[in-house]
Amino acid sequence: MSDKTQILLDLLDLEPLEVNIYRGQNRDLGTGRVFGGQVFAQALVAAKRTVDGPREAHSAHGYFILPGDLKAPIVYFVDKLRDGASFTTRRVTAIQHGQAIFNLSASFHIQENGFEHQDAMPAAPDPESLPRELDLIREMADRIPERLRPILTQERPLDFRPVNPVDQFMGDVSPPHRLAWFRVLGSLPDDLSIHQAVLAYASDYGLLTTALQPHGVPFRSPTLQIASLDHSLWMHRPFRADEWLLYSTDSPVSAGARGFVRGSIFSRTGQLVASVAQEGLLRVREPKQP
Repeated sequence: MSDKTQILLDLLDLEPLEVNIYRGQNRDLGTGRVFGGQVFAQALVAAKRTVDGPREAHSAHGYFILPGDLKAPIVYFVDKLRDGASFTTRRVTAIQHGQAIFNLSASFHIQENGFEHQDAMPAAPDPESLPRELDLIREMADRIPERLRPILTQERPLDFRPVNPVDQFMGDVSPPHRLAWFRVLGSLPDDLSIHQAVLAYASDYGLLTTALQPHGVPFRSPTLQIASLDHSLWMHRPFRADEWLLYSTDSPVSAGARGFVRGSIFSRTGQLVASVAQEGLLRVREPKQP
């Protein structure tokens, strides 16, 4: 396991403070605020800590209320709403500086057999034939603001390999569709909840860029205000986050300064293992006057 992967696992290993209360730390990804996938994944971990028996998360729905402060830990309060015969429901509130910054509703389910069908996995080149996104970013390091350069070019726990890379600093116009392979570096323990937490973390990465593609506005534009408003994740089947997963996203609509994105995550064998939906703020601001 790489050092960066261990850092990610440590980030998701919350500190218990009291019964149903946990504390998590932060990692800076260069946005100036807590990464949405981090608080989503940590809240899911907090919820899972209060679930007894062999029940795994099948759905989680979160609202981002306030930007997270990178300099302060996040405290997670878990409400045990229901423990049923086959489903368990939890609500999690993330607190910083005495205010709620995020809340999550999560449901856990025992393993059951039933009907099965799914959409087909899109055709995509093998991940080994594609460059790492990190290497593509390093090639344009001279265009990255100096204060962000060490953060954006550092080694990462997740290896993303976009099929059709989008320049984060140039305004290329393209259809609102995106394909990318990803996996965590190294091997993870067999515990499914760890793989689910890593997937929850990764599911928010670059999602809203899909909604920007038809408009020719780069993700790193200084006039763009972009933020996740809500995020939903459904996990359909067991999977491994240390094996290649294909993330297919599309954005059917943007309106009212909000963009909507859907995502499907497939195993390399073609199984649809998870689905994602997110709405985010896409606001163009007037450039600052010199």
